[in-house]
Amino acid sequence: MALTSPSILSCRSIHRLNPFLFSPQCRHFRLLPPRWNPRRHSRKFFSALASENEVFTSPAIAKSFDFASEERIYNWWESQGYFKPSFDRGGGDPFVISMPPPNVTGSLHMGHAMFVTLEDIMARYFRMKGRPTLWVPGTDHAGIATQLVVEKMLAKEGIKRTDLSREEFAKKVWEWKEKYGGTITKQIRRLGASCDWSREHFTLDDQLSRAVAEAFVSLHEKGLIYQGSYLVNWSPALQTAVSDLEVEYSEEPGHLYHIKYRVAGGTKEDFLTIATTRPETLFADTAIAVHPEDERYAKYIGKLAIVPMTFGRHIPIIGDKYVDREFGTGVLKISPGHDHNDYHIARKLGLPILNVMNKDGTLNDVAGIYRGMDRFEARKKLWANLEETGLGVKKEPHTLRVPRSQRGGEVIEPLVSKQWFVTMEPLAEKALSAVDKGQLTILPDRFEKIYNHWLTNIKDWCISRQLWWGHRIPVWYIEGKDCEEHYIVARDEREALEKAKEKYGKSVEIYQDPDVLDTWFSSSLWPFSTLGWPDSSSEDLQKFYPTTILETGHDILFFWVARMVMMGLELTGTVPFSYVYLHGLIRDAQGRKMSKTLGNVIDPLDTIKEYGTDALRFTISLGTAGQDLNLSMERLSANKAFTNKLWNAGKFVLQNMPDKSDTSAWELLLTNKLDTEASLINLPLPECWVVSELHRLIDSVTASYEKFFFNEAGREIYDFFWGDFADWYIEASKTRLYHSGSNSTTSIAQAVLLYVFENILKLLHPFMPFVTEELWQALPYRKEDLIVSTWPKTSLPRDIVSVKRFQNMQALIRAIRNARAEYSVEPAKRISASVVASSDVLGYISSEKEVLALLSRLDLEHVHFTELPPGDINQSVHIVASEGLEAHLPLADMVDVSSEIQRLSKRLSKMQSEYDALVARLNAPSFVEKAPAEVVRGVREKANEAEEKIALTKNRLEFLQSTVSIAK
Repeated sequence: MALTSPSILSCRSIHRLNPFLFSPQCRHFRLLPPRWNPRRHSRKFFSALASENEVFTSPAIAKSFDFASEERIYNWWESQGYFKPSFDRGGGDPFVISMPPPNVTGSLHMGHAMFVTLEDIMARYFRMKGRPTLWVPGTDHAGIATQLVVEKMLAKEGIKRTDLSREEFAKKVWEWKEKYGGTITKQIRRLGASCDWSREHFTLDDQLSRAVAEAFVSLHEKGLIYQGSYLVNWSPALQTAVSDLEVEYSEEPGHLYHIKYRVAGGTKEDFLTIATTRPETLFADTAIAVHPEDERYAKYIGKLAIVPMTFGRHIPIIGDKYVDREFGTGVLKISPGHDHNDYHIARKLGLPILNVMNKDGTLNDVAGIYRGMDRFEARKKLWANLEETGLGVKKEPHTLRVPRSQRGGEVIEPLVSKQWFVTMEPLAEKALSAVDKGQLTILPDRFEKIYNHWLTNIKDWCISRQLWWGHRIPVWYIEGKDCEEHYIVARDEREALEKAKEKYGKSVEIYQDPDVLDTWFSSSLWPFSTLGWPDSSSEDLQKFYPTTILETGHDILFFWVARMVMMGLELTGTVPFSYVYLHGLIRDAQGRKMSKTLGNVIDPLDTIKEYGTDALRFTISLGTAGQDLNLSMERLSANKAFTNKLWNAGKFVLQNMPDKSDTSAWELLLTNKLDTEASLINLPLPECWVVSELHRLIDSVTASYEKFFFNEAGREIYDFFWGDFADWYIEASKTRLYHSGSNSTTSIAQAVLLYVFENILKLLHPFMPFVTEELWQALPYRKEDLIVSTWPKTSLPRDIVSVKRFQNMQALIRAIRNARAEYSVEPAKRISASVVASSDVLGYISSEKEVLALLSRLDLEHVHFTELPPGDINQSVHIVASEGLEAHLPLADMVDVSSEIQRLSKRLSKMQSEYDALVARLNAPSFVEKAPAEVVRGVREKANEAEEKIALTKNRLEFLQSTVSIAK
């Protein structure tokens, strides 16, 4: 070997693809002549280089890439201003992406790692393409989550939120935000996010708050915001309405309660039995429904039923095809005040709506003797009383789909409440049209169906929350007036008071609505509020809006993405982004959702410490767009090895370059332009092949980047680097670097190594920014830093003939390697070979006989090229590499025939015994009839496999025996 460990060509790193050639014994074989050691001549230069720059470390000095240097590199990038958009490179329209603002309460998890990685890949790629690139970062105030965190903090001090005034509590929250709110952004930086932190925003910033007020006023003036009492998701613990996104459904064990409802005016036999999971809501029943075609109950339609435990309250029995005859008893109690489906039925049929629940989850006066009781306590008491009166028929186990608060964990209660709503239908029509007209593209396109379905069946949006942390609703009421009839909508209190005085007189007094806006309302403005809207003269708004792409998880397509589209169209007249890229969820190796309960959560920061940021990013990025990704430690380990392989390739390249002080050598090296057809066709075969394949890779990878097919781009780069460059060309280049007597041949190899490697670094940089920048900085005479370097040109020339010729040569080398492995030839042993082919093929194969000999472990002095097979073919192993290209390997060179015959004979005897035992089991009726089918099938498969191995061993033994008899 030319290099001592660590090396990209170490036994350990290469044994993967070439076990017989690069086994542990290979350490005894040295290709490098003692008269010239490139490492000895270059060490001084690289040491000096490292001492000049405290940011970067050369691979000629460091054994491996140090993950601890990542933060140092990141800070250097930022200090150079590289994260800011630059208009100096003439790369076309700006590329703009808004970061989905993580909750200010958050800490880094794999979901963050996913979106940061993908968005940073986009930003780095388009930055290198020369487009002014702006990635806008920021955090969300996360109304419920943040209020909960601060309330828990105060509780430890013995303080309740209600012990404080609203202003005092808000002050506490701001203090918490200033102290802890930056945690998530610091962690996002650790992932390498190249966003413009000088433009970082917080949804409660003054400018964004002004945008929220403007949006509310504008929508209200257009008649798109209204106040009303409707059924919403209610959190009894938080005592606020919550959005659909903040409700998680879980499968939990519960009960189905069967209760008798007597028919008014009927006999004892006239009753309907309903099955319900929440008996306590029966006090809010306003009807009973049966299917009109259900023969069991059709006679009762139009009559009245008596609600149990209500002292004789009557409700109508109606027929409705909505009722599922197969569920429970086929009778549905309708409680419109406590069930979303019942609510819609009641509105359709004009039924009254009753509410039996207080906002804290206790029952109200409608519940009679159960008033004041907690909902779950009342359920137990009510059921006991129903059983006592004979109205409780039975209680049976039943799996419930329970709605729980994402934040507090308590069971959500559907409750009628007065709230503020946005009328969604006219907004949804515009958002649907944007996709239909091609103004907005959703990737992957299968999510268009989900987008269209949700917008087509959209409900009005409840935007008010009963919290103290958030954007206060910009509505003011008039003291002494009915707040439903008399209110002022204004951008601020000063404007509200002016409007009120104009309408109600100068002595009027006003007070603001206590509620705050849903966090999703402010974040729906994110793409344009962060750029200065509603100030139309904002420089950023004029330069960077509309943005280019919105990248986020597919699970919030309609909760956030669709709302941004609707708000952008309504408030700015423009779709806020041209593309929506949706990623999947990250699951554990078994495909399970990560949760603390399962104990399968993988912490990104812990992962970075062990595997490095680049390995984590590369692993995540190889997932298919829109599909969930199973993350395993094996994948991370493999990509950590990839990082190390890249580092060692850099080590090899650097150690085989001229000394930096040798300016004439470097001038000559850098004049080798390999991107023209003239320069390409003059290259030797291996060099022409690898450069041609690089040019193909650049075209393919660039196309994948442009289509946002990052997984395809990453895999192609990985395969080319490891398979073509590291495992083939670097090996082939040794014949030029270590054994060539020609300076020009050496110079060409150096130029190709440098050209291919620097382009690999460019292509890979968006995925693995840290290790690629570190390696780039170690290359002498770089005119620009990698992060802002020019993306490789596309449509560069390729020599297809040379590619096919080298592939033919590769096939020959693989065939020889396989033969060596089959005959267990010692890795260090050199063998003879006769290559048989046409004169044309022999011409290009023989011209690279040094490469053939090196990579196949052939004895260079005894490699013969001939158009006719050798005379001793009966004593040679015959291999066919491809049509028209064969080789004969003398058997005597490869094995001791007598010893091999003895070994194979013993092996054949043992294999035959094992096979006979398997056949005997299969012939035994007791085994075949009594053993499980899968066991019998397994034995039969083993027998078939053993039979095949016996046949192969016999053939090989016969061949060896025939060579002995021929020799005699």
